[in-house]
Amino acid sequence: MIEKFKTYSKITNLWGIARRYFVNNFYDGMLTVLGILLGFFVIILKEDQPLIESHLVILTGLGSSISMLISGLTGSYLSEKAEQKKIKEELNRAMVINKSEEEEVEEESVDLKEIEKAMLIKINHSIHSKTRGRLRKKKKKKIRTLQEKAENFTSIIVSIINGGSPFLGGLVPLIPFFMVTFANIYIFIISFLIILVFIILLGVFLGIVSRESIIKNIIQMTFAFFITLLISIFFLN
Repeated sequence: MIEKFKTYSKITNLWGIARRYFVNNFYDGMLTVLGILLGFFVIILKEDQPLIESHLVILTGLGSSISMLISGLTGSYLSEKAEQKKIKEELNRAMVINKSEEEEVEEESVDLKEIEKAMLIKINHSIHSKTRGRLRKKKKKKIRTLQEKAENFTSIIVSIINGGSPFLGGLVPLIPFFMVTFANIYIFIISFLIILVFIILLGVFLGIVSRESIIKNIIQMTFAFFITLLISIFFLN
């Protein structure tokens, strides 16, 4: 089973696709919840309210994370299946594969009759019935190629990663809020620092994978974080 999965992965470059989906969507999940946290953060600053109930922040962030989970799972799977179908149809047209399974069954039936006449073999009605039954079974049986199996396997794995990564990314900023009943400004700052640490780790990971400058990747990843902070605080104030 493991060897089969390895083969599928090589055919479709699964792990390359999975890495891109994971990094992008984990990053998106964190930034989405960051926006929610900034809304509560501004309330604390603006309303001169020193504390806010943690469960309000958790439920809001968790609700967004679950939405991203479901959206990622369904959206990715359906889009991948549609792309596979399109590619398959294009290949079929390119290879001029226009014969349906029903036509193949009819050709086999004609061949049987010609053989019967040439060899003067009488086949009784029961044998004819069995032959037709086997042909019908053959018609119903759908044979999938190795490429199709690999693509289907990849669609499932990618959809899981596409949904699971933003969900996990959305949970990361909520970690400090699970530890307290009421959150103050320092809990929010800790949450922001956790997001920043994970963004730096993602930058390091991308730098290693792409064999480019790690510092460059970290700067690019953190840029959106600080832009989100500045714009959100500016407009929410």
